[in-house]
Amino acid sequence: MLHMISCSAYSYAAIRFLEIVPFQQILSRRQFFKIFALSAIFCFSVVCGNTSLRYLPVSFNQAIGATTPFFTAIFSFLIICKKESAEVYFALMPVVFGIVLASNSEPLFHLFGFLVCVGSTAGRALKSVVQGILLTSEAEKLHSMNLLLYMAPMAAVILLPFTLYIEGNVAAATVELAKRDPFIIFLLVGNATVAYLVNLTNFMVTKHTSALTLQVLGNAKAAVAAVVSVLIFRNPVTVMGMAGFAVTIMGVVLYSEARKRSKVTAH
Repeated sequence: MLHMISCSAYSYAAIRFLEIVPFQQILSRRQFFKIFALSAIFCFSVVCGNTSLRYLPVSFNQAIGATTPFFTAIFSFLIICKKESAEVYFALMPVVFGIVLASNSEPLFHLFGFLVCVGSTAGRALKSVVQGILLTSEAEKLHSMNLLLYMAPMAAVILLPFTLYIEGNVAAATVELAKRDPFIIFLLVGNATVAYLVNLTNFMVTKHTSALTLQVLGNAKAAVAAVVSVLIFRNPVTVMGMAGFAVTIMGVVLYSEARKRSKVTAH
């Protein structure tokens, strides 16, 4: 929720005071509901993702997240009828197969954690498709900063009841921590600032490439996070699990190459 509040504040300052980009108003009720839907999907993905971390190790969580391009391809076809070449769809098959392989050999596998993690992954894919519509549609095109300006406060309002229910004493706990160590304030501000930059970059990549490309790029982060998780938390991994994750990453690489070839062919 802190991230969404910071995104609202930074976007407002960048647009209204610094005038980095022109301010854009919401043009219709339809556009408003699309932005609200984007906010709700984002919140669903975040809540499911954080919940899954209670039941699954970070490494396996990131491995599941690597299947996001698969879901993005499906949602792109269902929502905006965007078809990829047969080679691109074929390249996504190892992505799914690798996760099936890793799931069957995960020593800390938890069914509920797995399901909510898949839900988070699908939500992240759906979000990238919807934000792509809002950023590139000729009739309803918004600049990345303006979209973030509208989406962030909506997401904050949606997350508020969850925050109060799950972390009702978070404000008091933060104040106590700040009294003992004022450096915590610097860390929170820095964290919120980075969150704004990440979300803004996320939107800009979607606008200038595609939703599917965004999710494939995100898998580089997943690979690094999985390795760091094993090194820090020492969670057990199996040879089969590592092989499954490797197959998934290989599928992502194959997808990237297939996309390049399909673009060259199209031109």
